[in-house]
Amino acid sequence: MSSFELNGKTYETDEEGYLVNLAEWTPEAGTYIAQTENVEMSNSHWEVVNFLRDYYNEYQIAPAVRVLTKAIGKQLGPDKGNSKYLYELFPYGPAKQACKIAGLPKPTGCV
Repeated sequence: MSSFELNGKTYETDEEGYLVNLAEWTPEAGTYIAQTENVEMSNSHWEVVNFLRDYYNEYQIAPAVRVLTKAIGKQLGPDKGNSKYLYELFPYGPAKQACKIAGLPKPTGCV
């Protein structure tokens, strides 16, 4: 178990840096995690992060990359619902890296 401190609050993370308590997530925590992942957050990044959080709230599961790509395509359009676009935003894996930034658990099937 590890942690990081931000604005006087301590956030517990697992050994891979995923938040332990999903309810503690804030946009500021997301920005901090993104910095540790070398991701500079833009509106496009936040669109995917917010999509993931909504998806998780509805289905109680973090989607694997194939499901994520298809669902984003349905909601945000085919120009954003493709692997190339998502990997440009999150080079270490759109599902894995974006879920970490979104404060969600690691998607099932991700190594």
